[in-house]
Amino acid sequence: MSVTESWSRVMSLLREHAPADHADLPGPATEQMLAAAEERMGISLHGDLRTWLLRNNLDLPEEDVDDEVACCGFDGFPDEGNFFLGIRAMERLYANRSRSCGFDPPDQPDHPFWRNEWIPFLSDQDGWMGKFVDVRDGRVGRWFVGDPTVTGEYESMAQYFDSLAKTLTRIADGSYPVCRITEGRLVWS
Repeated sequence: MSVTESWSRVMSLLREHAPADHADLPGPATEQMLAAAEERMGISLHGDLRTWLLRNNLDLPEEDVDDEVACCGFDGFPDEGNFFLGIRAMERLYANRSRSCGFDPPDQPDHPFWRNEWIPFLSDQDGWMGKFVDVRDGRVGRWFVGDPTVTGEYESMAQYFDSLAKTLTRIADGSYPVCRITEGRLVWS
């Protein structure tokens, strides 16, 4: 399954079961936005990440951005406490994580906490944990400050979105105990 197909499945499930949450999501990024972001970050986006952002750029509207937090996003999606990043939020978090030597900490190139080849696409408000795409091969990993970074948690963004679609299906059928749907919104316990 491609990233387009798996993300479309997520959006279809969200539109069907949590239409109020779906209606809050903004439209796509443009090629010009992505090219400008790549230039500012000094790195090319992986094809799957680019394809996904051209479907939905999940940046909050400027008036809703909270400068007091490291990252902003749409509450409650894809889960409680974490949210997908739009291109502006990705750039901001990437700028905070990237290092001149290419990885952090500089004395651990084989087991870094962060590599400049990783582009975050999901985070908590503080930027302490989230998921990233490795631009070298498209694998999805996760970081949590203070814990070892996990690379290759998913083989691709498509595989990650497929797992998210399965979670949304379980929520919709009532078999996911930490989330329910109320008035067209995902509500986490």
